[in-house]
Amino acid sequence: MKNILFKRHWKPKQVRPRSTNPKRYSSQTHSFSGSGVRVQQKKAENFFRKFGYNVYLSKQLPLNRNRPRHARFHIRCLQKAYPTQLPSLGVILIFVNEALSIIEWAITSIINHTPSQLLKEIILVDDFSSNSKCPKKIKVYNQRYPGLLKIIWHTNQKCLAQAHNTGRKVAIADVIVILDAHVEVNIDGVRLQEAEPILAWIQEDHTMIVSPVFDNIHFDTFQLEKYALAVDGFIWELWCCYDPLPKDWIDLHNVTAPVKSPSIMGILAANRIFLGVIGSLGGGMLVYGGKNVELSLRVWQHHKPYALDLSLALKHNALRVAEIWMDEYKYVVYVAWNIPLQVCHGIEQKQGRTKKEKVVVMNTGIDFGDISSRMALRKKLKCKTFDWYLKNVYPNLKPIHNIVGYGRMKNTLDENICLAQGLVSANTSIMYYCHEYSTQNVYYHLTREFYVGPLIEEADPDDHCLTDPGNGEKPTLKPCSKVAQNRLHIYWDFKLGRAVMNKATKRCLEMKKDTLGIYVPVLQTCTTQVWTIQYTV
Repeated sequence: MKNILFKRHWKPKQVRPRSTNPKRYSSQTHSFSGSGVRVQQKKAENFFRKFGYNVYLSKQLPLNRNRPRHARFHIRCLQKAYPTQLPSLGVILIFVNEALSIIEWAITSIINHTPSQLLKEIILVDDFSSNSKCPKKIKVYNQRYPGLLKIIWHTNQKCLAQAHNTGRKVAIADVIVILDAHVEVNIDGVRLQEAEPILAWIQEDHTMIVSPVFDNIHFDTFQLEKYALAVDGFIWELWCCYDPLPKDWIDLHNVTAPVKSPSIMGILAANRIFLGVIGSLGGGMLVYGGKNVELSLRVWQHHKPYALDLSLALKHNALRVAEIWMDEYKYVVYVAWNIPLQVCHGIEQKQGRTKKEKVVVMNTGIDFGDISSRMALRKKLKCKTFDWYLKNVYPNLKPIHNIVGYGRMKNTLDENICLAQGLVSANTSIMYYCHEYSTQNVYYHLTREFYVGPLIEEADPDDHCLTDPGNGEKPTLKPCSKVAQNRLHIYWDFKLGRAVMNKATKRCLEMKKDTLGIYVPVLQTCTTQVWTIQYTV
């Protein structure tokens, strides 16, 4: 975890320099008292105007100051074990016109809280600072750690992304961490190193781009403010924002697991060679902003994501359980995982008396291994059926018998986009670029409802049924169990490659471009638009 000092524009009332003697500073008046008051106040204000943070206070605080243990720290972190042989680590610090006290904070915290056998180098890149005294002071500071610090001065300002690339080109460590200079490494009050998990993940998969969680250092008081754990996203202006944690991560119930994130905030760790292969940071970027989003999109769209793809293994395991234990209900597992299947319906006769429908799910090509020994074990133990299990052990698990179509649903006007739950509200329907997440799952039932979103297995759920509210042109997604009492319309006539028409209102689900030129789903008089669904049963 990192702490980041966020700078602010000069506001005189926010200057809050502190003295080690509390009698010489008044927090109410934001001013000094005692001898030398005007000189000290003026000096503090000048520092604030120049740097955007309270340099006067930073000079008084110890470089190895104590940091509070945040609630984010978890005992499971201490229980983690990492390989004894890990890649070497290099840290790149970028600065321009930064206060020396802040740079010293960063260097000291990195050295104090990184295992010495892993920390190979700290590279300082000065992007043409106007402060001529700073390089001389850094040279003196470098004498304390001979061979560890490398200092590079640009002869003209090349801006943030290119300064990062300068540092990467001279680095020799296996893994590099790219930081701004106004950071502190936070170890949550214990001797817990944060280098090991980052290096272990990258050692396991060299294409990982890892971005640590960071908190806020207040620019005026240098107190720490904990930020809630979130993933990094961005808005259409390509400014960063925080998005909620994904449900699949929450469902892991493992606070030490990495979180997939669509973007990063600019602080990252990566395999040095891999980062060079994929083009490093965009050298054509000016000043700052956008470089982190560009790198994120490049990594996601042209290389595999930083977290290992476990989908095939999970499907293997799920189908193995289904094939061994779930009898005629196993096809629901195939549908829930959006796996193509072939279902054969037949009549099974038992002892010449009882007849029941038999459902046979054909193998779809996913290898779930040899299950013969497990099937033999089940027979030997005389295990009960899965139907018994549903009725007696888990009645809340709702079997779904009547799905006739499922998967991604597309309009032939543009087959690159799919019907989906809204990004903000699950009660809205949108057209969005097709992906494999469950918000684009669509299930068409024999009873003519469309469920949109994850397949909900529990009894009496709030399924999201595609609904014609009867007025307006926007289709909605409403809980199926509630729409009848509200006199909304959820039954649709649909055949593959044909229109989707509401049975009651006779309006069709179609799509059109809005004022921004983006396709949106609409309800209107039927034209010639037709839809497809990915799989049929």
